[in-house]
Amino acid sequence: MKILGISAGTKNGNNDAMCKEALMEAKKLGAEVEFIRLLDLDLEHCTGCIACVKALMSGRGNICSLKDDFEWLKGKMLDADGIIFTVPIFEKGAAGIFRTVVDRFGPRMDRGNNVVAKKIAEENGGVAPDERNFKDKVISYIGIGGSDWTTRIQCDCEMLSLTPMWKTIDNEVFPWSKGIIMEDDKIKRVQEIGRNLTLAARDIENATFKGDSGVCPHCHSRNFYVQNDGSATCCLCGIVGKFEINETGLKFIFPEEQLEHAHNTLSGKFIHMNDIKTNESKLMEAKKTEEYKTRLQKYKDFIVASTPEK
Repeated sequence: MKILGISAGTKNGNNDAMCKEALMEAKKLGAEVEFIRLLDLDLEHCTGCIACVKALMSGRGNICSLKDDFEWLKGKMLDADGIIFTVPIFEKGAAGIFRTVVDRFGPRMDRGNNVVAKKIAEENGGVAPDERNFKDKVISYIGIGGSDWTTRIQCDCEMLSLTPMWKTIDNEVFPWSKGIIMEDDKIKRVQEIGRNLTLAARDIENATFKGDSGVCPHCHSRNFYVQNDGSATCCLCGIVGKFEINETGLKFIFPEEQLEHAHNTLSGKFIHMNDIKTNESKLMEAKKTEEYKTRLQKYKDFIVASTPEK
C-alpha cells in the first residue's frame, strides 16, 4: 500500500511540515510513503486546447499537448492507493499551483470520459485509456491559512476528487495557522487525517468520509450558489435544492432525482458529456458559416495582444 503526500507550499514551510506529519502516521501503519512538492516541478497552465479529450474520444489514447512534468506527477498519483494534499490558502481558496493541477486533470481524467473512451477503443481497435484511470483511490486535503479568509478552499480542493471520482476521506481547513508547527492540537488532527487515509486505503470499497459533514448531504460542501427565487445549487456536486431551517438547524433538501445529475456520479458525468457534445457540435457548425468568420475577423482586426520585448 502506497500513500503519496503532495505539498503545494514553499520548501520547509507549513504545508511541507503538515504533509510530512500525516505521512509519518501512514508509515507507522505500515504504508510505503512518498513526498512531492509541486513547486519543485515544471507545471504549465492548461491552455484549453482540448487536444486531450479529442484524442481520448477518438481512440488515440490520453495525450496532452504540453510537455512538462505533469505526466510524471500524474503517474505518481495514479500509482498511489491514497493521496494527502496540503494546500496553502490564497484569497480564501486554493493556491494557483494546485488549481493548475486540477485544470490539467480536466476532461482527460474524468471517469465518465474514460468509460466512454474505453468502449470506443474496444469497438474501433484504438488505444484504450490507461487502466489506472479506473482505479478507485482515497484522498484527503489539508488547507492551511493565516487568517479567517478560508471559505472557498474546501470546494477548490474537492474539484480534484470530482473529476476521477476518487473518495475524499478528510477535507480539513486550518485558519489562523501561520504557526501550526507549534500548535499541538492541530498537529494531532493532522495525525488523525494521516491515519484515517491510510486505514481507508486498506479497504477503499468500504471507505467513508470522516471530515466535517458540511451542509450538502451528498458531497458535504458548504458552498452554494443561491438564486433570487430561493433555490440553491451546490457549488461542488451541482445538486439543485433549497434550504430549510428546523430544530436541528439549516438543512439542504432536494428531489431524489437530482442525485442522477450530481457531478460526482457517472450518470451526472454522462449528462455533462452529452451537453458538451451538443454545444461543441453547434460551435463546429457555426464555424463553417461566413457570418462566424466575419464576426471573428472583426476581433482579430481590432487589436493584437501586447507582449514584453525580448
